[in-house]
Amino acid sequence: MIKKRTAKIDRKTAETEIHLKLTIEGSGRYTISTGIRFFDHMLELFTRHGAFNLDLHCEGDLDVDQHHTVEDVGIALGEAFDKALGDKRGILRAGYFLMTMDETLGLAAVDLSGRTSHVVDAKVKTRLVGDLQSELVEDFFEGFARGARANVHVKTMYGRSSHHKIEALFKAFARALRFACSRDPQLKRMLPSTKGLL
Repeated sequence: MIKKRTAKIDRKTAETEIHLKLTIEGSGRYTISTGIRFFDHMLELFTRHGAFNLDLHCEGDLDVDQHHTVEDVGIALGEAFDKALGDKRGILRAGYFLMTMDETLGLAAVDLSGRTSHVVDAKVKTRLVGDLQSELVEDFFEGFARGARANVHVKTMYGRSSHHKIEALFKAFARALRFACSRDPQLKRMLPSTKGLL
């Protein structure tokens, strides 16, 4: 039986306090509370579409702004994946996915390269989607890339609904990440890099 890859992150700053438990080989089970309901919804569907298990509780300074909460959750979630994956031997390392959401098409590509980079093109023009400040979608993915030491690229190809654009990106990201984290029997204990380090 293959051992499940798990991580626990407790992250406390003057702006946020986050407690997080992740299981990569999960069943899409989640308990998520950030104080931003639309953001919770995106993290819930991320968990379900990635087939991860995620318990995440964040108390943030929402009286100031949503920025610290969204960015710090991204960082903590990225750190959890980095920790759970260990030395990354035997994983596929990179993944991509195209996700339709009715009239919208979203794309995500992930490389667990050990290097941090992000590109986000959500094409959302409205200030709010639900109760989430839409500009913070980029801050989440930037935070995740930093915490996971990964390249994260997400892009809305086309669409009308701002809700659908963001949702398509989170779903595509989940499935791309699920693939990148997957163990490849052909790779076994091989490190998927010629550098000798990820």
